[in-house]
Amino acid sequence: MAHDGQDFAAQTATLLPDLLSLTEAAIAPAEAILEQALKNVRAMVTDGDRVSNVLVEQNQTAAHGVAWLATYVEALREMHRWAIALKEEGKFGETEQLILQIAFGEYLSQIAGGIPMNQGELIRVSDLGVDSGAVAGIMTDAVKTLIASGNSQAARVRLVEIMRDNRANLTTGQSGLDEEMEMIREQFRRYSVDRVEPHAHEWHLKDELIPLEIINELAEMGVFGLTIPEEYGGFGMSKTAMCVVSEELSRGYIGVGSLGTRSEIAAELILAGGTEEQKQKWLPELASAEKLPTAVFTEPNTGSDLGSLRTRAVKNADGDYEVTGNKTWITHAARTHVMTLLARTDPSTDNYKGLSMFLAEKTPGTDEEPFPTPGMTGGEIEVLGYRGMKEYELGFDKFAVKGENLLGGEEGQGFKQLMQTFESARIQTAARAVGVGQSALDVSMRYAEDRKQFGKSLIEFPRVANKLAMMAVELMIARQLTYFSAREKDNDRRCDLEAGMAKLLGARVAWAAADNGLQIHGGNGFALEYTISRILCDARILNIFEGAGEIQAQVIARRLLG
Repeated sequence: MAHDGQDFAAQTATLLPDLLSLTEAAIAPAEAILEQALKNVRAMVTDGDRVSNVLVEQNQTAAHGVAWLATYVEALREMHRWAIALKEEGKFGETEQLILQIAFGEYLSQIAGGIPMNQGELIRVSDLGVDSGAVAGIMTDAVKTLIASGNSQAARVRLVEIMRDNRANLTTGQSGLDEEMEMIREQFRRYSVDRVEPHAHEWHLKDELIPLEIINELAEMGVFGLTIPEEYGGFGMSKTAMCVVSEELSRGYIGVGSLGTRSEIAAELILAGGTEEQKQKWLPELASAEKLPTAVFTEPNTGSDLGSLRTRAVKNADGDYEVTGNKTWITHAARTHVMTLLARTDPSTDNYKGLSMFLAEKTPGTDEEPFPTPGMTGGEIEVLGYRGMKEYELGFDKFAVKGENLLGGEEGQGFKQLMQTFESARIQTAARAVGVGQSALDVSMRYAEDRKQFGKSLIEFPRVANKLAMMAVELMIARQLTYFSAREKDNDRRCDLEAGMAKLLGARVAWAAADNGLQIHGGNGFALEYTISRILCDARILNIFEGAGEIQAQVIARRLLG
């Protein structure tokens, strides 16, 4: 369909012939660059036969850069696999072909010329010890064709034209999931449209807690027990299902999409490290949302350095514990019933080994008295976005925790237990990032069509269309990387690397989508009344929580280099 103000007919002959052969042929050269970069960076950070923490820190830009390069290569692999699967199902249409060729054209160009780790930091393969001769060596005919013609203006304009004609479903292209997952997506998309989107901006502007009515509705829909095994009162569904639910709820509002994260983390902790008695007691109550949990890990002066936590838990003569110390950035702390609380039980240690995890019970608070439990105080931290559950600082002064609520019944296992949750937490955060980015695309498409300037819609201007096209393409890349990590988790394979990559890229993509979306809105985007202003604030936190981008790159690099 042609649209007023621009003739799109001439833009339709944009598809690269034999595209899947081109993308398949381009993966090996990208892998060759990565292999060379890993070899070079490994040499930079190795002392004797071991990777040195000191050398990794000294060469931090290169180490983090190789993590980004590896993320890009994995993203290309997953996009090709996605396309092959759709082709086999007869679903690889024009939209999907355009997304694929733009993705490969852009990411291969960035691999050759510079990958943005954030707005101000580009990593180039020369920073990774890869010389120009090696780069020239990977410029095969397939790579050159994709770089030259994959991400063309014509391809981007055509993709946006299709998106305009597909307003009912701005999740461009097939997701690659099965029919059951798409039914789940549709269910939660409808819920978001009906119950979340009409109210989300008001909740944000008024800095209000998400109504308990919404929490109760989500509980009835099974959100809090989604991945908890059926034997413990949950639905026993996959991490892939968790991704779909988190994505669509976050597309409505990140606060709603994040409600299930608290229960996900708590349930993972209990499933992996709890005693059978603890599983029987807590998991059914978490699954039904009878008990709402919060994660209490971070301290004011520790940030990502959890090994230096100072909050202490002292065992008394009755076998119970008294907790003293301070915590910060505690999400949804006031009206929850239980805290997964990390504290030091061995005062002789100053590292991870002396930490223990507790299921610390508390009384839910009210607006008038948010923290009524003895031995516990708290204050709200005012934040730019991610407001629906609120953030708090907490103080503990001989706060009582039952001895039976020591997770696993054994001291000193806290950090190990927490580490076992990182995969799921980061997969879910990646899914939330995709949802937030998708919401930016949703509102920006509507605005670009409705807003008239110089006699035509904003969307008719190529640079506006470019922004929208790249939002759609990068969201699909991040989506496929996220689903891949979820499948690895579902198949009980170690996936901290894949989950980290999905979170690393997803957070950057969400922020880019929100930032470009606000740019499309112009001055109106800077006004609080416009939804994109909230989405921008919400997107910014994604590169910080569940592992800041720098920490995430460090973790990926250590896995790759070690």
